[in-house]
Amino acid sequence: MKLFYRSFGEGQPIIILHGLFGLSDNWITFGKKLAQNGYQVFIPDQRNHGQSPHSPHFNYLSLTDDIYEFIEEHDLDEPVLLGHSMGGKVSARFALENPELVKKVVIVDMSLRAYLNRKSHTQIIDGMRRVNFEMLTSRKEVDMLLTERIPDFRIRKFIMKNLYWKDKTSLGWRINFEAICDNMDELFDGIDTIDRFDKPALFIKGGLSDYILEEDIPTIKYNFPSSKIITIENTSHWVHAEAPAVFSEHVFNFLNED
Repeated sequence: MKLFYRSFGEGQPIIILHGLFGLSDNWITFGKKLAQNGYQVFIPDQRNHGQSPHSPHFNYLSLTDDIYEFIEEHDLDEPVLLGHSMGGKVSARFALENPELVKKVVIVDMSLRAYLNRKSHTQIIDGMRRVNFEMLTSRKEVDMLLTERIPDFRIRKFIMKNLYWKDKTSLGWRINFEAICDNMDELFDGIDTIDRFDKPALFIKGGLSDYILEEDIPTIKYNFPSSKIITIENTSHWVHAEAPAVFSEHVFNFLNED
């Protein structure tokens, strides 16, 4: 699948993969910071997100295949992979399956285990499903309706980035909402493999998040034996957005290590 992407800078290639309901826009500021420090940054919209094509096939097999094609298409030599949440699991799986193609990985607040359906995702889906674009004509009206199911302003703003004007009078979701709903169980799958990625790996955990638990660490250390796991205190699953300076410092330190 030919993915839409944004690119900045020149140098060591690095691919940034957003999470579920996200898009490349979420990472532009950080991507430009990387570009200013000697990296060629690629930020694709993953399938069914942003401006990339839609498909009924939406699982980690298809998502990792997309990254393989992306690396081939752009002739990238050992890129660094950095992924948050769903993008983190895509990055981890790709690195384990193709260790010769990847230089380093940064996994942001995601472990390798399977997850149960989470209340936050249910609230987001319920909120988005309630939006009737035939009845709503402004972003403000959509925001007010979403507030009932998604009271957290930060998360609501994140979801609202998926809104776009289909024409001069009608709004819509740019995201492939139906395909995501139909395949939601696939996105909670774990990575269960004896494959190992021996190159450097950094796992960044939000101190208030439960996506990486103490019991996840032995599996991470088995599959990524050269990994480091750090915690950024007082941050949730959106650790990179809540503590951008600390997050950037950890990532740059890791990237600059031999």
